[in-house]
Amino acid sequence: MKVLVVGNGGREHALAWKLLQSNTVETVFCVPGNGGTAILENCQNLSLTATDFYGIKEAVKTHEIGLVVIGPEVPLAMGLADYLHQEKIPVFGPSQSGAQLEASKSWAKAFMQDVGIPTARSQTFTDEEIPQALAYVEEQGAPIVVKADGLAAGKGVTVAATVEEAKAAIAESFGGKFGLSGECIVIEECLIGQEASVLAITDGLTVRPLVPAQDHKAVGEGDTGPNTGGMGVYAPAPLVTPEMMERVQREVLEPAIASLRDRNIDYRGVLYAGLMISPEGDIKVLEFNCRFGDPETQAILPLLETPLDEVLLACVNQTLAELPPLRWKNGASACVVMAAGGYPGDYKTGDVITGLEQAEAIGAVTFHAGTELQNGQVLTKGGRVLGVTAIGTDFDDAFAKAYQGVEQIHFEGSYYRRDIGHRVRSPIA
Repeated sequence: MKVLVVGNGGREHALAWKLLQSNTVETVFCVPGNGGTAILENCQNLSLTATDFYGIKEAVKTHEIGLVVIGPEVPLAMGLADYLHQEKIPVFGPSQSGAQLEASKSWAKAFMQDVGIPTARSQTFTDEEIPQALAYVEEQGAPIVVKADGLAAGKGVTVAATVEEAKAAIAESFGGKFGLSGECIVIEECLIGQEASVLAITDGLTVRPLVPAQDHKAVGEGDTGPNTGGMGVYAPAPLVTPEMMERVQREVLEPAIASLRDRNIDYRGVLYAGLMISPEGDIKVLEFNCRFGDPETQAILPLLETPLDEVLLACVNQTLAELPPLRWKNGASACVVMAAGGYPGDYKTGDVITGLEQAEAIGAVTFHAGTELQNGQVLTKGGRVLGVTAIGTDFDDAFAKAYQGVEQIHFEGSYYRRDIGHRVRSPIA
């Protein structure tokens, strides 16, 4: 079978890499892909954008592709899955109506409240309600969370420590920082605890969780500084115990899929629940995403033993209930993100990356996020440049290998957190 993966990040590189480990996958095409997929054996980049619906359809026909896997949220929110369904093309990814779970935080909040899924108290305001939004913040006090309603590449959330900081976030959102995505905001209570990511696959009838992961959103060590798309991740996260996973299945995943089905929303893809787990063990949903997480995918997929194409096709064909239980490797997986200096603010691109082969030689897998291949050289092309991943017998082993891989790789201004996994690693002497 030939598979087409839509997207150009580390998630898409990991998807292509994992698909090609299956005996039944012959070739993977990436639209548009990156420098990593360009040098991956049996993988080919196509010069199209992730939102070129017609171009993607024509590529499927030209290359006789049997499955399309949509990586990023933007084409899902724009209705790429619906467009391909109309063309009778098998596609892994929810419909446009299902993608509202991520594309509109206010829609998702109303959905959770209607279904009874545990979530933070909140209120929604439009840009015509600035006085009411400011008054609400004054009334609630800080800390408090301000979220742009629409898609903002993981940067639309401000956890405000003071009322003044919250008011500034409101002004930025309504002032155009996030474009149309910021014309509506959700202001919600600040939950205390640890975050965890539970990604589940679903065919719209059955839903099965993957191993839980724990991401590190803040750019700075000690979980300080502005939020990013994610600076590193590990799996399986011990914070989410088997008993807790059963609760997530019962209280979050199954009610969500049942309600989507009741609303005649076709949802075949990933249902990603971002959770806050309190010190007392209470679970609340911070957000839903409608696709594989990035960088969670880079840590989760290396642990998966079941061929990925079997899993995705079971979702597409609505036969997930018939698929045997997913098989997982023993041990732990760790991913450390190497970013361009200045990220998540302004950063430079076009720098040569060296040491990739040396990192691979010591057992790390390097998933490319913001890279491109030019004249045989891999260059930086984004904020999050690489996700250096390793599997070990335990977290100490996995992180030791991942950081050894990081130390082999060089590009000008590279930045990475040295404390990824600090909750599960042994203290460094």
